[in-house]
This record gives sequence, C-alpha cells and structure tokens, in this order.
Amino acid sequence: MSMSGAGTLFRKELLRFWKVAFQTIAAPVLTAVLYLLIFGHVLEDHVKVYDRIGYTSFLIPGLVMMSVLQNAFANSSSSLIQSKITGNLVFLLVTPLSHRAWFAAYVGASMVRGLAVGAGVLLVTVWFAPLHAAQPAWIVVFAVLGAAMLGTLGLIAGLWAEKFDQMAGFQNFIVMPMTFLSGVFYSVHSLPAFWQAVSHLNPFFYMIDGFRRGFFGVSDVSPWTSFAVVSVSFVFVAGLALHLLRTGYKLRH
Repeated sequence: MSMSGAGTLFRKELLRFWKVAFQTIAAPVLTAVLYLLIFGHVLEDHVKVYDRIGYTSFLIPGLVMMSVLQNAFANSSSSLIQSKITGNLVFLLVTPLSHRAWFAAYVGASMVRGLAVGAGVLLVTVWFAPLHAAQPAWIVVFAVLGAAMLGTLGLIAGLWAEKFDQMAGFQNFIVMPMTFLSGVFYSVHSLPAFWQAVSHLNPFFYMIDGFRRGFFGVSDVSPWTSFAVVSVSFVFVAGLALHLLRTGYKLRH
C-alpha cells in the first residue's frame, strides 16, 4: 500500500510542475541560453580552458549541470513549502505512506524535472558549439546523482523552512553560491592555490567536473574521486532526509 501510494504521490508531483511547464521547464532553459550567449560571446577569445577546448564548448556542460541541480532543488523544496503554507499537507499526513515512500516520490519527481530541464538546455545550447560524448557513462552517472542529491537537499530545505523567505534564504545563501562557485564558468586550475583548495571542499564542484569529464575526457580531478565524493554526500543527505521524515520534523505540529 505504501509503495502504491508513493507512485500516486510521484505522479501528483510530476503533474504539479508539468501543468506550469512554461515556468518550470521553458524558463530555466531560456535562462541558461542567456548565460551562454553573454558569457560565451564576451569570453570566448579571452579565456583558455584546456588546450583543445573552446570556452563556449567548455561552458555548455556546466550550464546543463547547473540547470539540473537548481531545478531538482526547486521542485521538492517549493512543493513542500507550498503544501505547508496552504495547509494541504494534512491530506498527506493522514495517508499510510511511510517516510521512504515520501522520499521516493519527492526526490523522484525532482530528478525528473531536473533532468528534463538539463536535457532541454543541452538540446538548445549544443547548436552553439560542437560537443562529443567522450565517456557517456559519466554523463549519466553524474546527472542522475546530482539530480538525486539536490532533490534530497530541497526536501530537507522544505522540511526546515516554515515560510517563503526562509526558503529563499536557503537557496540564495547556500545553493546558489555553491553552484556558481563550483566551476560552471571556469576551470579551478585558473584560480590561485588557496581558492583551488576551497573549491575542492565544495561537493557541487565534483558533480560538475565529473559531468564535464563525460563530454571531453578530461577534468580537473579524477572522475572516480568525484564519484566517491558525490556518492558519500548523497548518502549523507539522504540519511538526514529520511531521518527527518521518519520523525515528522516540522510536519506534525
């Protein structure tokens, strides 16, 4: 019964963002294209990243992954905070859904949205510069892991926040800085030694660097190191989210 209910909740979450796809899918794709047009046009002849890769080509995988991460986070976090504020969360609380079913439904729907936006960004931006999948397995692995991790982080943020400004603070002061300082627009090898070390403390860096490895066959760190860091980070945030759901943190009051 619990898993059947998880499927129903999953479909409900899919419909929630699909009914406003112009806002949840098309708008992020347009934003990524604008980033590409501005940064690619201005910096193409001024920034050298790796020996044989143009800056625009380098930028595209970073924008794709950034879109995946931000939209996976936005889906689960916005759904929970809206349900809390409007009061319809009570209809989920009276169901016999386990905490694992909640987790699977919310994170699964967030992954679908994040990957859909990422695919849209890739399809639109690939016309601006040539891309080749040198190691496609890493593309899939890091896209799925990144979407799952940020969907889970959005679930934690949605459980913690009680009003929209708290959610905005979480996104603006944690998710956005970690995303923009993860190497989306630059290679960390272009930074001074101190800031390279700081970048290596950011798990978002490993998601984007590993994802980029799948396209170019080169990266700032080993893809296996990135895979280990991202996997451990996901296990940690998933364990925390499941614990909060199991205890009913900020849900049952």
